[in-house]
Amino acid sequence: MTRPASVHLANLDLNLLVALRELLRERNVTRAAARIGVTQPAASAALARLRRHFADDLLVRSRNGYVLTPLALQFAEQVETVCAAAERLFSTDSSFDPATSRRQFTLLMADYTVSVLGARLSAALAEQAPRVELHIRMVREAFSTDAAETIRFIDGMIAPPVSRFEVPGLRSTDLFSDHWTCVVDAAHPCARRGHLTLEDMARLSWVAPFQPDPGYLTAAPTTRQLTLFGIQPDVRVRVESYQAVPHFVVGTDRVALLQKRLAERIAAPMGLAVLPCPGDPEPIVERLWWHDEYDGDPAHQWLRKTLTAVSAGL
Repeated sequence: MTRPASVHLANLDLNLLVALRELLRERNVTRAAARIGVTQPAASAALARLRRHFADDLLVRSRNGYVLTPLALQFAEQVETVCAAAERLFSTDSSFDPATSRRQFTLLMADYTVSVLGARLSAALAEQAPRVELHIRMVREAFSTDAAETIRFIDGMIAPPVSRFEVPGLRSTDLFSDHWTCVVDAAHPCARRGHLTLEDMARLSWVAPFQPDPGYLTAAPTTRQLTLFGIQPDVRVRVESYQAVPHFVVGTDRVALLQKRLAERIAAPMGLAVLPCPGDPEPIVERLWWHDEYDGDPAHQWLRKTLTAVSAGL
């Protein structure tokens, strides 16, 4: 059976979308049924219909339960995005009362941003909007390649400004700023000396977050900064997280760039030294990006105001 080339929304049972999301999340029919609030046979029937529609098993039994097929893995994240957009659409009202709303907000950000804003944002939501749901998705390099399309289906992204974000339909506002620092092991010769030079940075081996495969362009801020210095780093460790960086610097002769707010928080407990970044590094500006379709949404206006207030208190 082949999948239809085009599908009209009016011909779809949109309950299957919710069933698909929970089946992909739980990878278990019984647990998915419980989350949806239906019987196990009803969830099994929904899975059978989804399998016929996609001409794919979606869930395959393995020794330890069920695993997702390659096709299911391919669109698991798309399902989350579409469901979040639908929930946001049908929860939109001409007014918004944070004290009683059950609105779900989805924000895309890096783990560094979570370390800076997470606790303050959580406290603000608990105080002002205790029933609101917040979904934090971790930013990945792939998202930056099609920011305008990604942000249409979420409430916002917190990220530094790059040229590819300057497209029609995207709006932004500054939230907070930071500075680049270098981190090395506390026993590193440069730590004992108290500073690094650009020549040191060029000869040392590196730990780099979000460093792309050779031949691929990147918007990763650390890589951009090194490029501006004219340095082609000898990257020995690549990680998909800022907070993972120090774990691969400590106890080695490697060096890494980290945001000052993050570096100063974790350096001493981990046995690292924080050194000034040589040269003239660009300042770090973290912005909230959103699609202009949400400009008039009262709930989204409240979210933007809350994020701005939380950031102003840093």
